Amino acid sequence: MHETSGTETSLRGRSRGFGLGLALLSALAFGGSGVAAKPLIAAGLEPLYVTWLRSAGAALVMLPVAWRHRALLFRRPALLMGFGLLAVAGVQACYFAALSRIPVGVALLIEYLAPALVLGWVRFVQRRPVSRAAAAGAVLAVGGLACVVEVWAGLSFDVLGLALALGAACCQVGYFVLSDHGGDDEDGAHPLGVIAYGLIFGALLLTVVVRPWNVDWSVLAGSADMDGTTLPAVLLVAWLVLLATVLAYLTGVISVRRLSPQVAGVVACLEAVIATVLAWVLLGEHLSAPQIIGGAVVLIGAFIAQSSTPKPPRDVASRTGDETRAEAAMPAGSTRSAGSTGSAGSVGSTGT
Repeated sequence: MHETSGTETSLRGRSRGFGLGLALLSALAFGGSGVAAKPLIAAGLEPLYVTWLRSAGAALVMLPVAWRHRALLFRRPALLMGFGLLAVAGVQACYFAALSRIPVGVALLIEYLAPALVLGWVRFVQRRPVSRAAAAGAVLAVGGLACVVEVWAGLSFDVLGLALALGAACCQVGYFVLSDHGGDDEDGAHPLGVIAYGLIFGALLLTVVVRPWNVDWSVLAGSADMDGTTLPAVLLVAWLVLLATVLAYLTGVISVRRLSPQVAGVVACLEAVIATVLAWVLLGEHLSAPQIIGGAVVLIGAFIAQSSTPKPPRDVASRTGDETRAEAAMPAGSTRSAGSTGSAGSVGSTGT
């Protein structure tokens, strides 16, 4: 009996360690999306076109998964289209557009206002109570953001860039609210299927808006500059599609199933840290001491907000960036919940 119990404990420990490793890999993959996208934008590709390349490429890779879960098209069409509109097209388009005007770390940190905005939705739209700890976390996040954008200097960053980053946060709010309605019934949608079809619908929507056939494709045959290092543009596109989207989502999905909400929530916050460090090392983007402190306060506030809400709209504050995007579809009754995502994106199981 004791031997069996010890074996089960050992297996759980190994599974947890494996899940943590995958969660860190997912955070690293999601955190690198801005670093890969910014040189492409600087090389002449419009932010929306970069968004389309990422979504369309990932959608093609995920086609086999979409085919396996094709029944979702008839059972949950509104969920799939909403996921594609907000979690794929909206968040990515606003985020990448913001990158063309402000640093990667600042853009991603602003996205972490989403937990505070969701609390407002829960309190004033859904009219559900919000704990004092959650409200304090939201206040911390807003205060930290004031330090990040240096409000005392009259907003040291481009105002439109800040507005676009805030738009990405608002799209994430829509994602979180949608996730609250996505798996409450017995007809819950499989998270992998929602990720696949979300990418497909997002790519189709962006195709109509971007009209990629009118874009100068020759840019992809050229190179892009990453803080003095010249890289093939197509290599950066492959990075965005295979690493920052497909690998990030899939590793996140597996990892979230193996971690507790608390651990997954902490790992999710690492996405912003990883993005900022990568932008510093690879793009030469430096933040001042007050901005670094403010960023830490934003992350702390976001974590408190997401972990203290009485009943967050299923994983309400865990995935930001590019990141949070798959947890939305977690089926009802799943063992994963609120901060559960190894990072950005792992759908219910769970995002940039």
